[in-house]
Amino acid sequence: MINLSDKVKRIILVIIGTLSLIIGFIGVVIPVLPTTPFLLLAAACYMRGSKRIHNWMISNSVFGDFIRNYMERKGITIKQKIITISFLWITIGFSMYYLIDSFLIKIALLIIAMAVSIHILLIHTL
Repeated sequence: MINLSDKVKRIILVIIGTLSLIIGFIGVVIPVLPTTPFLLLAAACYMRGSKRIHNWMISNSVFGDFIRNYMERKGITIKQKIITISFLWITIGFSMYYLIDSFLIKIALLIIAMAVSIHILLIHTL
């Protein structure tokens, strides 16, 4: 039998997971908002809060393999690395050229893009 505090914890975890999933999806189109950490946080929250949603997430045809391989520390494919880094630099470049006027923000975006690129390159390649 599940007591009330366990049920409340599971509800809170599902809410946090859902918010993280939404932020992760927003991060796909907003270059300074990282997608991967939010998707991984959502998966971790769902793992403890809702097995059904967790199973949906890791079996999803779009990002399921990526999340499962990352969480199991297997790594990601070279194709995923190329797509991720390319999309990162295209969106950062677009933002810097068309959306951002501040020199300091442009420098910050470059530093973020370099750091994320290094992180992705250091992940084991499948």
